[in-house]
Amino acid sequence: MIKNKLAIAISFILLVICMSIYFPFPNNEMIKARSTFMTFPIRNEEGYVFLGIFTSVLFIISLVLLQIGLKKYHFRTLVLVILAFALLPWALITIFQETFAEGIYAIKYDGNGNCNFDYMSEDLLNGECSLVLHNRSNETVSFQLEFIDSHFYDEDGIRMQSLMNVAGPFHVTIEANRKESIQFNELLDVTGIPKHIDGGSSSNIHIKLTEGQRSRNL
Repeated sequence: MIKNKLAIAISFILLVICMSIYFPFPNNEMIKARSTFMTFPIRNEEGYVFLGIFTSVLFIISLVLLQIGLKKYHFRTLVLVILAFALLPWALITIFQETFAEGIYAIKYDGNGNCNFDYMSEDLLNGECSLVLHNRSNETVSFQLEFIDSHFYDEDGIRMQSLMNVAGPFHVTIEANRKESIQFNELLDVTGIPKHIDGGSSSNIHIKLTEGQRSRNL
């Protein structure tokens, strides 16, 4: 099955390097990405991400070397490697969070939170957000939570999700090994905020967790 052991070895070394460069922990670098390839950001609000492009090239080279090193089962192996590359980081994060992680490093967010804003008056909005967080550690975790604007609004300087921070940051406590559905309902005074939405809803919201000197963007 193996035709060239050196090509196989170099391929897996390059795959490990690619995974390490954009490993999605403790922060997820894909939050600000405008365009992506696999798990690599190609472009963000500042333009093209050259490290992401370089890593994408390394990833493609690793797949080419993998094909060169195999005698057969090329397509099957290629699919398995791509799936493993996409899923393995999340499996490793889960193992780490359930064994060694402490504080906010043990918090998992599935990314499925949503916010809704209703117009009340020229300077008032009613903001409602809900999300689910899971504390995978064996200890209670307390932290500050803030909302991050999605790039659809942030690139134009318009505030949406981050308007919730007018009433924040929010103090959250999650008991050990517990999954919490968290609801926020706030009347927001947007006086003095020149560019903001007048109403609407959004899903897959991003958040920032802060615990002392540590922080995570999810």
